[in-house]
Amino acid sequence: MFASNAATWGIAGLATLGVIARPWNLPEYIWAVTGAVLLIAFDLLPWRDAVAAAGKGTDVYFFLIGMMLLAEVARKEGLFEWLAEQAVRHSRNSASRLFSIVYAVGTLVTIFLSNDATAVVLTPAVYAATRTAKVEPLPYLLVCAFIANAASFVLPISNPANLVLFGARMPTLPEWLHCFLLPSIVAIAMTFIMLRISLRKSLLGGVDERDGEPAILTRGAAIVAAGIGTTAVVLLAASALGRDLGVPTFACGAVVTAIVLLHSRKSPLSIARDISWSVLLLVAGLFILVEGLNRTGVLPALAEELKRTAALSPHVTSWGAGIFTAIASNLINNLPMGLIAATTTQAAQTSHQITGAVLIGVDLGPNLSVTGSLATILWLIALRREGEHVGALRFLRLGVLVMPPALALSLLALSLVAL
Repeated sequence: MFASNAATWGIAGLATLGVIARPWNLPEYIWAVTGAVLLIAFDLLPWRDAVAAAGKGTDVYFFLIGMMLLAEVARKEGLFEWLAEQAVRHSRNSASRLFSIVYAVGTLVTIFLSNDATAVVLTPAVYAATRTAKVEPLPYLLVCAFIANAASFVLPISNPANLVLFGARMPTLPEWLHCFLLPSIVAIAMTFIMLRISLRKSLLGGVDERDGEPAILTRGAAIVAAGIGTTAVVLLAASALGRDLGVPTFACGAVVTAIVLLHSRKSPLSIARDISWSVLLLVAGLFILVEGLNRTGVLPALAEELKRTAALSPHVTSWGAGIFTAIASNLINNLPMGLIAATTTQAAQTSHQITGAVLIGVDLGPNLSVTGSLATILWLIALRREGEHVGALRFLRLGVLVMPPALALSLLALSLVAL
């Protein structure tokens, strides 16, 4: 038993390291899928259990496909270029003001469409804006990554991990806002302040206005914009009713794509071939790796320890759980960490304060490293499509400055609300 558990941990650890470090520049999904295959091949996880574990991510798969459909059709219809010009025009020739506009838009997109939507939908638009403004794109692209995590617990729909963590114990919307609105405001504000200070040298000077005729919002682009707005309303309604978000998101994305393709008389293959389907393999591989760890018995042990410490000191446990999950999310990615945290907190029957601290750690903690969250990995994939690259060390240097103060003040705000 010890040998098989050690092998499971070894495979999971190496697979996670591969996802984070990407040796030989191989895509993240290859390492996650390889780890999952090895667990099955060495009989450490029965294939039926592996299939069932991958099936737990069905809602996530539908959600991601819907968002990627919206992003791809928006890109092809020129919506991003039009939005880019609007942002540049409203910046009034100020790089600093453009930075604030991007941050504000990223905040709204994350709140009402989720952090994954910010990574998938907003990143290409921001890149287009920097090309229009003829400024260094990286400071503005970094905004997309950091706000995607910082604003991801304003509403239950702001991050699919929120629904996973609370499960059947999901608070009502008024209860959620009472618990998380102040910590969210603190996280958003502190992240902005630290980014603005850290990137101040890159934001000096002005931006170039586009010469010639202004970009026109085409009918196809307008349809996509309306579809994205409708998707936000649908997700809010689904969240209020306690429904899963995956199928509604997929339905919205599919309908919008079909309408645009019919209007422009284009083949759906032009959209399908440019979608990053490998993200789904990454998610499936991570779900299987977590199931392998669950079979080692470590998660029930964690739940028992969490229950014991919560009974002794709820306040200290809340802080400790938030900090631990924040750090761990960067070591193993917040998707598997969210699954582990959900299993552990539900088994331990923790209070809303402790579960809330864990949620803040899972949502905000990934701002430390480049592969801390699924949203940041999606952001990296979007950057590669545009020919941009952000190294792990460069992101870490910025994350060390930005994430810890935002996390500490958010946990403090949570503790004040819980008093």
